[in-house]
Amino acid sequence: MTPSLAPLQSTNDFVVKFANVNGSGSASANELFAKAILRMGVPVSPRNIFPSNIQGLPTWYEVRVSERGWLGRRGGVDLMVAMNPQTWDADLAEIEPGGYLFYDNSKPLPKSKFRDDVNVIGVPLTEICNATYSDPRQRQLFKNIMYVGALSALLDIDVPVIEALIGEQYKGKEKLLQPNIEALHLGRNWVREHLLNADPSTRPPMAGLSDKGIGLQVRKADAVGDRIFVEGNAAAALGCVYGGATVCAWYPITPSSSLAEAFQKYCQKYRVDDQGRARHAIIQAEDEIASIGMVVGAGWNGARAFTTTAGPGISLMSEFIGLAYFAEIPVTIIDVQRGGPSTGMPTRTQQSDILACAYASHGDTKHVLLFPEDPRECFEFAAAALDLADRLQTPVFVMTDLDIGMNQRLCAPFAWDDARSYDRGKVMTAEQLDEGREFARYKDVDGDGIPYRTYPGTHPDKGAYFTRGTSRNPQAQYSERGPDYVYNMQRLLQKFDTARSLVPQPLLRQSDMPARHGAIHFGSTSPAMDEAIERLQERGIALDTLRVRAFPFPDSVKAFIDAHDSVFVVEQNRDAQLRSLLVNEFGIDPARLVAVLHYDGTPITARFISDAISARLRPESRAERVA
Repeated sequence: MTPSLAPLQSTNDFVVKFANVNGSGSASANELFAKAILRMGVPVSPRNIFPSNIQGLPTWYEVRVSERGWLGRRGGVDLMVAMNPQTWDADLAEIEPGGYLFYDNSKPLPKSKFRDDVNVIGVPLTEICNATYSDPRQRQLFKNIMYVGALSALLDIDVPVIEALIGEQYKGKEKLLQPNIEALHLGRNWVREHLLNADPSTRPPMAGLSDKGIGLQVRKADAVGDRIFVEGNAAAALGCVYGGATVCAWYPITPSSSLAEAFQKYCQKYRVDDQGRARHAIIQAEDEIASIGMVVGAGWNGARAFTTTAGPGISLMSEFIGLAYFAEIPVTIIDVQRGGPSTGMPTRTQQSDILACAYASHGDTKHVLLFPEDPRECFEFAAAALDLADRLQTPVFVMTDLDIGMNQRLCAPFAWDDARSYDRGKVMTAEQLDEGREFARYKDVDGDGIPYRTYPGTHPDKGAYFTRGTSRNPQAQYSERGPDYVYNMQRLLQKFDTARSLVPQPLLRQSDMPARHGAIHFGSTSPAMDEAIERLQERGIALDTLRVRAFPFPDSVKAFIDAHDSVFVVEQNRDAQLRSLLVNEFGIDPARLVAVLHYDGTPITARFISDAISARLRPESRAERVA
């Protein structure tokens, strides 16, 4: 059967997706594939889509290859590596017309299992493994390396690059090194002998092959520059170290656990004294409630402390978060968001905790949220959150998600000014107390809503205060008087308003053409949004964009909305949570904010965004744009 469409042709710009079974050992092989292309100087953006069980269920690994540097998901697949019979039909359906299907053809499949507009490449991986290896586990693991070798021949990936990566992976484990390299060449040599170098008359008619490989090719480039390849969780953990955190209390929960584990690794290197003694405390608590309680206690005592969790953890922490808000204790909470509600989809990504965190706890509460877009900002915002928590004496949330946290991403190198000092905010010293300065723990002394605090033990008989979650007067004395309560609640609002100028400010990107419409986005939506804007421009649709990086929203966000006829709000949840915040905080007519919502648990794609906006906006004529 000959494909009805010409094979796709593209160099350094395509999408490869691996369909595997969880627990099969494929993750390291797929990562090896992505890193090999990266080492050739071509930007890649891999995403691991895996189930929450240990093994047996489907898992996918998608690699975006883009010399232009697009790091968001594009949408669609150009080459599907179909290694899971359970998901065959769905995987086949994702392939772009003219694209490629790579599969293990050890067992023949009927013609009905293929598409006539897809080029099929079969390699008998199981047959080769069975003939080479006797151990069942070796057969499975080496089959993964074999398909990497086969793909290296088809896509023209440099073999020495892959061999070097294998060498790094198995450094000190020489017994494993050589067998993996041999498996790599088994797959590569089979493709070269039976497909690429075979007589053209004997090549499979469906393969779309030439002696150079398939129409998708990797060519050496210099498009990576000085960028680094790192997970957001590791970046945030390092940001906490540089930001001065010495206490982390946490409870394991996907997808945030690796953040606490990375923090522990970094502390063992950077948070020890000259004798190697720990100058940090990392506690795996019995549950999320205990972990946030420990962090609140540490913050009250003057330590820089944080916890990391996901949506279910936020739900459990709610009462302690309210205590920290009302007692005004610095706390940093890193929420690596996942699919909800309840257990939801623990290993899928969403931006679905926005409202839960913005108004966490009962009563009238408002919390500071930071929205990083990549690992670089995870590093920066984690450190900034610790400063903001101290400065504002309040909980501060870093709202990352699984897509950023657990996937490796190219980003700018981290930077840190060694002359930077930590912002501890309004902390009254023993000397100031001896000078006769008034200490009223909950009194606004200069109009910013932020009172002075002291560290426990600052002075033997001055400046002490008792912290509780009940109402009090400015001197921290228990009071249920209405005026005292109102004073305190209004002061907390003033403090929240002060935060507008302290949080990371939004970033504006204006269209090359006058634009009547705008779009607001945030966090992990940004890479796909960047590409979607170019797609829309190609369709004649001009759009200004604003990337919101924090809540409370600075006044520039309201100005952006007011400057446009309508504004699309792009987010990854069902209920348009950021849009709801905008309406609630600014009193905006909801009709002016158009929700673009993606919430199936996979990262949003540029194709989804551009198609959703295009469906609402027809391309404007030049006369309309000028008018």
